[in-house]
Amino acid sequence: MKGTKIASVAHKKLVTETMKKRKAEADLKKKEKATKTAGAPKRPPTAFFIFMADFRKSYKENFPDNKSVAVVGKAGGEKWKAMSESEKAPYVGKAAKLKAEYEKTKSVTGEAAKSEDSEVHDDAEQQASS
Repeated sequence: MKGTKIASVAHKKLVTETMKKRKAEADLKKKEKATKTAGAPKRPPTAFFIFMADFRKSYKENFPDNKSVAVVGKAGGEKWKAMSESEKAPYVGKAAKLKAEYEKTKSVTGEAAKSEDSEVHDDAEQQASS
């Protein structure tokens, strides 16, 4: 009986060691994914967030004593749901315009990053061949 307990303890140590290794590998992968390209543009706001920027201003004028962010958010969400498509159209148009600009700058910065990477690789290859 004592032999089985020792084997089970050894097995538990093995399991905890492998779990620690897996966690370390997962943390390493997260760090790799977290790195972003420098100078990358921020994603544009959606139509709802553009609406909320305007709504917050008007809500603050109407209710200057209100300090709760949650109340403003709930009121804005309810108003957005109650709005018709024609009332939402200006915000959707602004969002589409901002998204098009974002895609354009994203492709330009992406091409610049690729060209920088290729220049670095070309320089390294030239130095290695010298």
